[in-house]
Amino acid sequence: MLRIEYAYWLIAAFLLYTGLRNLRERHVWHAAFWLVLGALFGAGDLVLRQQAAGHPLPAQLAGVGVIVLALLAPRLRRHPHVEDNSTAERLRSAIALGHRLLVPALLIPLVTLLVALFGAYLAIGGHHLFATAQMTLTGLALACVIALFAAARVARAPLHAGLGEGRRLLDAIGWAALLPLLLAALGEVFTRSGVGAAIAALATTWLPTGSALACLITFALGMVLFTIIMGNAFAAFPVMMAGIGLPLLIRQHGADPAILGAMGMLCGYCGTLLTPMAADYNLVPAALLELRSPYGVIRAQVWSALWILAATFVMMWLLVFRFHH
Repeated sequence: MLRIEYAYWLIAAFLLYTGLRNLRERHVWHAAFWLVLGALFGAGDLVLRQQAAGHPLPAQLAGVGVIVLALLAPRLRRHPHVEDNSTAERLRSAIALGHRLLVPALLIPLVTLLVALFGAYLAIGGHHLFATAQMTLTGLALACVIALFAAARVARAPLHAGLGEGRRLLDAIGWAALLPLLLAALGEVFTRSGVGAAIAALATTWLPTGSALACLITFALGMVLFTIIMGNAFAAFPVMMAGIGLPLLIRQHGADPAILGAMGMLCGYCGTLLTPMAADYNLVPAALLELRSPYGVIRAQVWSALWILAATFVMMWLLVFRFHH
C-alpha cells in the first residue's frame, strides 16, 4: 500500500542527495542546509514510531533543526554546477524536443487527478493500492516519479540527469523552497490561535459595521494584506472569513456566501502576485529565467494585480448583495 510516508522518504532521499553532491563539490553551506532539511523530512516517521513505542524523542530536536536552517539560509548563494549547460545548448535541445517537453509536465496533474478520483477503487487481492488518508498527496508524489521517468524517455537522457537538474534548480531557489511549508504552518497557527476572532473584535470596535461597503472594503483589502504576509490566499481566507466575512458580511448584511468566497479568493490571488512570500509563483520563475533581480516577476505583475483587484472589487460590490437567497 502506498502511503504518504513514502513520499516524505523520497523527498528526504532527494534532499540528502542534493546535500551530498554539494558537499562533494565543497559547497559547505548548501550541503549543510539540505542535509539538515533532509534529516527533518526523513525522521518524521521515526519520531511517530518512537512515540507509539513509548519512547518519544524530544520535539525540541525538530525546533533545533529549524533554527539551524534559519542560520544557514543567509549564507546560501547561487553557484555554478557541473551539470550547467550553455544557453546555446539549452536552446538547441528545446528546439529539437519541441512540444514533447510538455508531456512530463502534463503527466503530473493527470496522474494526480486519476489517483484522487479512482485510487480508492484500486486493489490487488483485496489490498488497496493507496492509503485513504492524504491520497491526493500520495498521487502527486507518484505522478512526480512517473514524470521523472517520462522526462528521461522524452529527452533520451539518463535518469541521473534529471536528478542533477533537480538539484541545480533546488540550489538556485535556495531557502525560498521552504516558504510553502512555512506559510502552510503559519496559516494553521493563525487559525488555531484565534486571529480571526481578534480581527472580528477589532472590526467591531473600529469599523462602521452598519456600512456594508466599509465591511466589504476591509474584507477585500484584508485578503490582499494577509496573502502578502502569508504568501497564500488559502491561508488568508479562513482568517478573513472568520473575522469579517461570516459575522459581518454574510450574517449581518446578507452577502451571498458563494460569491463572497469566490471573489474574495480572487482578491487574495492579487496579493499573491505582489509578494515574495509566494515563492513558488514569484521567486521560482525568476530563478528559472535567471533574472538579474529575484523580484523581477513581481515588478512585472504589480499593475496587473492592482487592476484585477479593482475590477474584482467592483464586481463583488455589484453582485454579492444581489443574489443572496
